[in-house]
Amino acid sequence: MSTTTSHTEQQGNTMTTWTNVCSLADINPDTGVCALVNGKQVAVFRYGDGEQVYAISNFDPFGNANVLSRGILGSIGDRPVVASPLYKQHFDLMTGECLEDADVKIPNYPVTIENGVVKVAG
Repeated sequence: MSTTTSHTEQQGNTMTTWTNVCSLADINPDTGVCALVNGKQVAVFRYGDGEQVYAISNFDPFGNANVLSRGILGSIGDRPVVASPLYKQHFDLMTGECLEDADVKIPNYPVTIENGVVKVAG
């Protein structure tokens, strides 16, 4: 898991806590890392070799384990997905929806890159 630091920003009437996860360069293209964000394991993925990043829960509800950061990235149609390394269910990286079971959805998190640092809100 990555070492993280947090800071809070006010945007309008809401407070957002951003956690610095790691440098974008620390995430190899088409792979993920796991970070602790406000006490929750979050899988952060670098999709391709550019600056497209996604953050979803690291918890696989089918395998009951925190393993999604080790999953295989790809796409189904135009949806970027990660396939669980356990039972191979696909989770949409933008929404957290399971493509094989519409009743299952895992949390997804806002993520951004600032000065080369990947940050997750949570």
